[in-house]
Amino acid sequence: MRIFSGNANRPLAQAIADQLGMSLGEMTCGRFPDGEVKVQIHEDVRGADVFVVQPTTSNDFLMELLVIADALRRASAARITAVVPYFGYARQDRKHEGRVPITAKLVANLVSVSGIQRVLTVDLHAQQLQGFFDLPVDHLTAMPVHLAYVRSLNLADPVVVSPDTGSIKLADKVAKALGARLAIIDKRRLGDSKTEVANVIGEIGARPAIIVDDMVTTAGSMTNAIRTARQFGATRVLPMVTHAVLCGDAYERLTEVKLDELVVTDTIPLKRRFAELPIKVLSMATLLAEAIRRIHTNQSVSSLFK
Repeated sequence: MRIFSGNANRPLAQAIADQLGMSLGEMTCGRFPDGEVKVQIHEDVRGADVFVVQPTTSNDFLMELLVIADALRRASAARITAVVPYFGYARQDRKHEGRVPITAKLVANLVSVSGIQRVLTVDLHAQQLQGFFDLPVDHLTAMPVHLAYVRSLNLADPVVVSPDTGSIKLADKVAKALGARLAIIDKRRLGDSKTEVANVIGEIGARPAIIVDDMVTTAGSMTNAIRTARQFGATRVLPMVTHAVLCGDAYERLTEVKLDELVVTDTIPLKRRFAELPIKVLSMATLLAEAIRRIHTNQSVSSLFK
């Protein structure tokens, strides 16, 4: 077994390798003078079971993953598994209006033809994206990591809040696992990054509120949900997400809302300027390392969550 990493999240890749008692594979992943991706594998991978850790948080990092996979395929690796903690281009998974692409399917096709034979990912934006790939997909959830942290806080009578109707299933799972109440914020969207909150279904009241979602991007929905939870009486608001995309006006919005704490994972490296905010980063390394070990030894991955 070999583990390689592109430039998207080397700290997570190193932590996964440490958990498995291994070192990262020797490889150059740089750029030609014109910006094209330049890759060279510096060790023998013939017949090896290879795992490439690379979230696709940008066009460059997606291209790195594809080029690394091609290099490994041409070096006769026996199997190439893409470990993609955050799968980019997942938002456009259908034609919601005329003359738009389905980029989630396009990227899945690119992954399939690059030489990658299996994908290991975490909390896809929509679970049906697994069906876009013409190869096996192991879909992990960060819920065990989140639940362990929430339980360590010993919150009294918390309520789990879904920031919109799209996150109801996730919020319901978390609420059942914690034995907590469930509330739903009915959000009306005004544009790609602007939302308007309509009303709350369920009771929040004077108790801690845990807001759950798969990602925080521009933080518009999240900060609206935080304000709404406070407006309806929450004594403490704990937003909890898997992917800290954090772009656009996210920093200004999170600063303005005066966070109690924002809980994220390290599927995406936390941008430097967000380090001064009260953000708790939980590691996915142990869970991903165990999934990699099970894939390598042909054991069940789904049993991790039972």
